[in-house]
Amino acid sequence: MKKNVALIGMMGCGKTTTAKELSKIANGYSAIDLDEEIEKSTGKKISEIFLKFGEPHFRMLESDKIKLVVNKDKIILSLGGGAFESEENRELILKNCTVIYLKTSADKIYERIKNEVHRPLLRKNFSKSRIQDIMKLREKNYEKADVTVVTDNKSPNEVAQEILRVIE
Repeated sequence: MKKNVALIGMMGCGKTTTAKELSKIANGYSAIDLDEEIEKSTGKKISEIFLKFGEPHFRMLESDKIKLVVNKDKIILSLGGGAFESEENRELILKNCTVIYLKTSADKIYERIKNEVHRPLLRKNFSKSRIQDIMKLREKNYEKADVTVVTDNKSPNEVAQEILRVIE
């Protein structure tokens, strides 16, 4: 068994919430939210980084942070929705983590995040079809995860319990 867990999936699928729940029940594991770590180290919100410096700059910061945290022990890493798109990131994460894809329907994601304003990729043309378009682009990489957990109609605790059975 790999020493860490990485949660991947679309924005709004519950990665951060599930990581926190899982850290409460998985003995000795701590949750790390990659976007929060980037915000702490830069002093800027993710949406501000996207707006001022563009997505390529953000992806560079994201890759640098992954390299720093992935070698820690017993972490539950909550990744941004696009972090697993980079082949370099993907290889590093798959090597060091049990990767769990939190699969959620576009309808559920839309319902969860429709009132949020800080999602940079959804600033323009926010709709279920836009979410579906992003999902289609990312699905082939998300499916490279070690395990897929469908999250629709499950509480964060139920999802965490399911993941715990996988990592024990």
